[in-house]
Amino acid sequence: MENETTPSVTSAITISVSIATFFMVLSVSSSSSSVDFFLYGGCTQQRYAPTSPYESNLNSLLTSLVNSATFASYNNFTVVGSSPADVAYGLYQCRGDLAMPECAACVARAVQRAGELCPGACGGAVQLEGCYVKYDNSTFLGLEDKTVVLKKCGPGSTGPGSGEKDAVLGGLAGSGGYFRVGGSGVVRGVAQCCGDLSFSECQDCVGEAIRRLRSECAVADYGDVFLAKCYARFSTTGAHAYNTAHQKSDNGGEKTFAIIVGLLAGAAVLIIFLAFLRRICEGQEELDDEEMDIIWDTHLNTYKRQKPKRNKRELKDYSVFLYPPHHLTSCVVSSP
Repeated sequence: MENETTPSVTSAITISVSIATFFMVLSVSSSSSSVDFFLYGGCTQQRYAPTSPYESNLNSLLTSLVNSATFASYNNFTVVGSSPADVAYGLYQCRGDLAMPECAACVARAVQRAGELCPGACGGAVQLEGCYVKYDNSTFLGLEDKTVVLKKCGPGSTGPGSGEKDAVLGGLAGSGGYFRVGGSGVVRGVAQCCGDLSFSECQDCVGEAIRRLRSECAVADYGDVFLAKCYARFSTTGAHAYNTAHQKSDNGGEKTFAIIVGLLAGAAVLIIFLAFLRRICEGQEELDDEEMDIIWDTHLNTYKRQKPKRNKRELKDYSVFLYPPHHLTSCVVSSP
């Protein structure tokens, strides 16, 4: 009995785990797709030799970035070498509204994209929708840099929102903090600085990004200006193809979807478990029907079935032989 049910137990557990894993992967993929959206990337022209000390230091640096993103939304690292040319500098910055699991997944993806985009390059930078990663063999940490790396303006806006746009951008410029969000009517805005800047440097960088938005995307229904150490963005409802940081309704919908998927996964596992228990019970009933002694009832002058009084585990070690009533009045149980 035990040997025959063991494969069923293993099969049921395997199916349950597979279904739960499928739903979990589906949930994570649905919530992280917009966070991984690629915005821009770039590489330095200087290259390092394979198996060089700098390559080893760079690998250590990138590993530190990915590990740190599991518990902090920003960090920077410096891996020293035997010579100044072998020193590796790097940082990452997650969008301010991301949870730590999303931040860690985004940074890992950005590091992967940098490796694909800049193989063998000493420096590289990748900006995804949810995070930013940069590394180089020359220091850039703590240095303000207002170089424009990406500017994108949407088509002209024919609907309402020009006054609302000015209000949102003005609110972003006047807000404090490294991550800023705002909204007015159908217009939403977001701005963020890298964590290695001082507060005054962050304010100056965001102010420059907003000034460019106002002058170069004045009549657009959305605009993005990414400088080397900060960015500012705005959009009217539905203008962007990707989900912006301030559209909390989208994030809420993703969380609701994840909860529903989790409940469905739990229900599927429960159904499989109950079906497995039912199969065990049915098998036990069949065994109870089979494990019966057959004896001759002298009063009724016929055979009848009777449950054995011995342990059921001993039953499989014996064979039952029936003899006609003129030989014996009961069955004989003998060891094979």
